[in-house]
Amino acid sequence: MDKKTYAFPEYLLASDIKRCREILKMSQKDFALFVGVSKPTVERWETSKEKIIGPIVQLIYILENNEDYLKHLEIPKKEYPLRMFYMHNQYICTLVDVDVINQKIKIKNFTNNIMLKAFGVNENPSFNDYQDFLKSRCFPETRDKLKLVLADLNVPFYDPFLIIEKTEGRMAEDDFWIKIEE
Repeated sequence: MDKKTYAFPEYLLASDIKRCREILKMSQKDFALFVGVSKPTVERWETSKEKIIGPIVQLIYILENNEDYLKHLEIPKKEYPLRMFYMHNQYICTLVDVDVINQKIKIKNFTNNIMLKAFGVNENPSFNDYQDFLKSRCFPETRDKLKLVLADLNVPFYDPFLIIEKTEGRMAEDDFWIKIEE
């Protein structure tokens, strides 16, 4: 089997790191957090007279050639009182902001895979779609011995949101779950 090769540069220079960080409008501290290194590492990179090698080379190349990618990953300001993150294992798939009183919903998908999106191909779900989504992430209202299950969860009545608060919307047959911020 042939080894695959890619058109990445072999190394970076200090000016490449600084240029990318400035394009991203990040301080050294913010850039360090973003790429998973310490601030002194970024400082060392930006003053280095040596060639910079390692995974940072590929990351910088990808960022410079996909300027909108960082915007795609950016979590927007919270607009509605309730925020939910639809997760697949440790990955955020869909952010769901909800205004229950006014029955409004806004979403942002962080994946292009429709199988991982909270609402599939639906990019503009309605409040009814949101309610159906909640129901899909908990056991059915017709479940045998429902009152006992609700009592075990310390939930006074069948309410998908209250159930998800207790169970994180985890189902036995998949790796999806919901993180809630209020």
